[in-house]
Amino acid sequence: MSGGFDPLVPREIDLPTHVPLDIDVREGEAAERLDDAKIFAAPDDPADVPRWREQLSAWREGARLRHGAPTRYDDPRSAWSSRCFTIAQVWLWDEQFFDFDEQRFTPERFLEDARVRFGGLDGVVLWHAYPVIGIDDRNQWDYYRAPGLREAAETLRSAGIAVFVDYNPWDTGTRRGGDDASELAAVVRELGADGVFLDTLKKAEPDLIATLDAARPGIGLEGESKLATERIADHTLSWAQWFADTDPPGVLRARWFERRHMQHHIRRWHRDHSAELRSAWINGVGMMVWEVVFGVWVGWNPRDAGTLRRMLPVQRTFHRWLTDGHWMPLAVTQGSVTASSFTLDGVALYTFANSGDEDVSYRPAKAGTWIGLHDDAADAAPPTSFVVPAHGIAAAVLVTDGAQQPAEVDIARRMLSGVSHERDASFAHRRPERLTPPRWGGPTADATERERARRDTVVAAAGQHSLTVRYRARETGMYDGAPYVDEWKPLPPRLHDLRTMERLVELRRPVRVATREVSEKDYDLFLHALGEASDFDAPSDERPATRVTLAKARAYAAWLGGRLPSEDEWQLAAALPGFERRRPQVWNWTESEHSDGRSRFVMLKGGSVHRSEGSDWYFDGGVKGADFAAKLLLPGLGVDASTSIGFRVCWDEDL
Repeated sequence: MSGGFDPLVPREIDLPTHVPLDIDVREGEAAERLDDAKIFAAPDDPADVPRWREQLSAWREGARLRHGAPTRYDDPRSAWSSRCFTIAQVWLWDEQFFDFDEQRFTPERFLEDARVRFGGLDGVVLWHAYPVIGIDDRNQWDYYRAPGLREAAETLRSAGIAVFVDYNPWDTGTRRGGDDASELAAVVRELGADGVFLDTLKKAEPDLIATLDAARPGIGLEGESKLATERIADHTLSWAQWFADTDPPGVLRARWFERRHMQHHIRRWHRDHSAELRSAWINGVGMMVWEVVFGVWVGWNPRDAGTLRRMLPVQRTFHRWLTDGHWMPLAVTQGSVTASSFTLDGVALYTFANSGDEDVSYRPAKAGTWIGLHDDAADAAPPTSFVVPAHGIAAAVLVTDGAQQPAEVDIARRMLSGVSHERDASFAHRRPERLTPPRWGGPTADATERERARRDTVVAAAGQHSLTVRYRARETGMYDGAPYVDEWKPLPPRLHDLRTMERLVELRRPVRVATREVSEKDYDLFLHALGEASDFDAPSDERPATRVTLAKARAYAAWLGGRLPSEDEWQLAAALPGFERRRPQVWNWTESEHSDGRSRFVMLKGGSVHRSEGSDWYFDGGVKGADFAAKLLLPGLGVDASTSIGFRVCWDEDL
């Protein structure tokens, strides 16, 4: 807690907005305040619900007059977005999406995992650059040019998954090419993208929308935060990120204004998503599934994943009810249970949610034929009650007298057969483990070359060492676990501030570390020895070899009979007389690859003269002291090679 800000408590701007019951909300100050709401708070007194609904309708009537009725939704090419109920954010190098051993994308594996645990996806955001971007001059568009990514996107789309690309408007300090709109449109065409996620933006400007529409007519635009009411007209999707709600759940302002507008609830650092799921269910909208947040595991617990499995078949099957039916929020309020109803052609879909710790048996009072869609429904025909599980959801259909039972009932019940409520809400941790580097099976340098390389070294002594490590707090965290567990939006000084940690290290034997990085000339000799083409026109004996992947740096070290130093060995060596940095100074690879089964990372040491200016979201730049470490998420397919990363070699000494 800093400056009175409690990161575990919603901020003022996150809170739902009270709906006045005794004044005109169609225009004026009250209307403007409601225009700016995230969620319309449910009334405290159930007796006020009818008047509350009237006020919501009055606000919408006035807002339509002031802002105009959205027309983009009438374009059939835009209609797909209203069915995009569940969307996943995936780092391109997530180990479910990319196989590091085979160095290829595996979208099929990612989709199968999502099918089993969540009930399948409707969209995927391909997250590509942050938090790696800024380590060198490559811009955000360069990171989408990974070999095989186009084919991976085609695989997603052929499976019926909408593909979103990410736009970083803050990327202004890297290599400049064309204007952002043209560059983004080119990526959209190259990957066949259906939508664009507007990272850090609430909305896109009209010129950008026009350019993207020309690249992909009907493209979906989804901002990261609350969307202004007047821009719902040209943005068919938006995030409901860090939207605090009432109990019972209130009404999402953007969804109430335009029923075909799709929102996705997301609290990225939370381990309990039940409140978001209830709000999404009651409002007929979707969820963002984001389990690897910039390289940090924040996976969903079994209960919440199971709730989503129970929601999606109903939402997908009864889509018309959710977009075209008469929506009555708070149609049911009974203790911890609440429900919305969506009525179409004499058939009402009821979406029940339970915020309590105990299962509730709801007994419907309205006349007609009630049909439970989940297995929790009683077997009686018609059922006399429906079980709404604790912190879970349920659905039922009411067919009024004279109306026909729609085919969607049997379709949904078949899809939900055997999909029971999960009760396990425990968080399954993933602890990163330090990986053993692969064994080198290639040739080795001759004895003379190996001896020459070992000549200029410093020796880190065997024994126990206590190291102080400095780092910048980023969303990547450091070695283990999420840096902002269950927090609402992390803000400075908790975000991007400098921190320290202590590491206790034991060297079992002395380690001889090269005084300087491998030079371009040295690395060029290695490439010739392997029969590979050189990357250098005129290799220098003084400049450090860069644009070398971690795998190739390891190979070079093994060729000399050595290895890469760990980050701790590098730091110990750097404190010794004789340790030097070549010019220009660049980050150094270290033997510190970690994996938790979903993310791989390495620690870089030394810093670099390169610095991408203009945004705190860029990777750490500038030359650093020996105690500074930077966590780099490891890309594949050679993307880890950088003009700002070199390496040095070390050898283990006999005691």
